[in-house]
Amino acid sequence: MIWQVTALEQDSRQGMLEGPLVSAKCALGRSGIIPEDSKEEGDGMSPVGTYPFRRVFFRPDKIEEPITLLNVQPLSADLGWCDDPEDKAYNKLVRLPYGPSHEKLWRDDDVYDVIVELGHNDAPPVAGKGSAIFMHIAREGYTPTEGCIALKLEDMLAFLRLVKPEDQIKIG
Repeated sequence: MIWQVTALEQDSRQGMLEGPLVSAKCALGRSGIIPEDSKEEGDGMSPVGTYPFRRVFFRPDKIEEPITLLNVQPLSADLGWCDDPEDKAYNKLVRLPYGPSHEKLWRDDDVYDVIVELGHNDAPPVAGKGSAIFMHIAREGYTPTEGCIALKLEDMLAFLRLVKPEDQIKIG
């Protein structure tokens, strides 16, 4: 099954996730969408392409483990994601403290209460072609992301109940 994310014509920083029994508004990158081969680290764009689902992370102190057939891993305060193109762990999960540039996955806001890791630029990672492309929880008003797909919590949980490990997501 292919889950489709389509950018809105009037604002490419907003989109719709469509799949069986789910039609949900979502936020996309602050700079819109871009072909995958043009994606660059830090450009704020969501990469056009079709990607597998790798695993789901969740904040066990805030929500119950999501019901899903995908692999699930609880987050902890010592987890991060390397976004340093010069580092050997680029676009991979790392343990904190970590010297090279990274993103903390345990955040004070709610956007990483649930994270779906997408298989973008990970087999193997190509330096500078984008890291940490996730599905996560949307901010109030669906404000744009740094290149991710963001859904409200209820829509994310409904999606997770339906998605299968062999499914993929298509952005564009």
